[in-house]
Amino acid sequence: MPIVDPRTGEPLTSDTPTETATAAQEQGQPRDDLIIDVDRSNIQQLLETSMQVPVLLDCWAPWCEPCKNLMPVLEKLTREYNGAFILAKLNIDDNQDIAGQLGVRSVPDVKLISQGGLVDHFQGALPEKQVREWLGKYFPEPEGAQLSPEEQAAAALEAGDADTARQIYAELAQQWPDYGPYKVELARTLVAAGEPDEARALLDALPPEERDAPAARGVRASIEFGEEAPSADQLAALEGRDDSEAQYQRALRQVADGQYESGLEALLALMKRDRAYGDDAARKTLLRVFDALGADHPLTVTYRRKLFAQLY
Repeated sequence: MPIVDPRTGEPLTSDTPTETATAAQEQGQPRDDLIIDVDRSNIQQLLETSMQVPVLLDCWAPWCEPCKNLMPVLEKLTREYNGAFILAKLNIDDNQDIAGQLGVRSVPDVKLISQGGLVDHFQGALPEKQVREWLGKYFPEPEGAQLSPEEQAAAALEAGDADTARQIYAELAQQWPDYGPYKVELARTLVAAGEPDEARALLDALPPEERDAPAARGVRASIEFGEEAPSADQLAALEGRDDSEAQYQRALRQVADGQYESGLEALLALMKRDRAYGDDAARKTLLRVFDALGADHPLTVTYRRKLFAQLY
């Protein structure tokens, strides 16, 4: 499939694979000619190659720590795409004249070149998820693509394995220390693993704009639900009661235990039955659960609609 310029919709490359690509794809093997080093001796050949196959040019330097984080990600994705593009690595210290001609001002600087011209570029060490999204603007997702670390962590959480999810995000947060969302997700896994104090400390250490963003507020709401929900003994003491206080406490326990749909349904029922309870506590708590789940979560979407219908 040819690469398409998203600005014009026009194809930028030929749809005809090279003999090397065809042979490797028929054998189901990754190609060994996808990652090369580029310098004065082959830069012109590389530009000529880009007339047929897009080139991802990674401009890096030996002293650049972010470059060392990004390069393995680019190499991994290049092998996954297995011929959709070539990864060319340019050491700007050894090739300052080429870097100057390309307008490289800081590294890492990754440029997508096709038909001998620049299609797009990004600067800085983006995490794998963002690099995948960037590549997705130009290339179809490869068959048999590996799960990203974020997807692996989500699968672990869904399976109840909070420790594995925590380990994945701890490694990502260490590898990408300036990427706040990884720290927020690490805090989320800490809550799931029963370590709310560590999670709160991690959130408190974030810059204000990240600490007050919806994702971080959601994790903080999860911590608060765990602290506010009744204990097993307190819950047992409510046995047989069907008043508003008992309904509210049971709903809190359900939310704290991750039984979100049951908790949301109970809060909605309480709001319908006794809107005045606890100074509109049911509605306010519904909004906090939405924060905890995130605006795009299916339950948030569904129950926002139900809440709106009940209010109006």
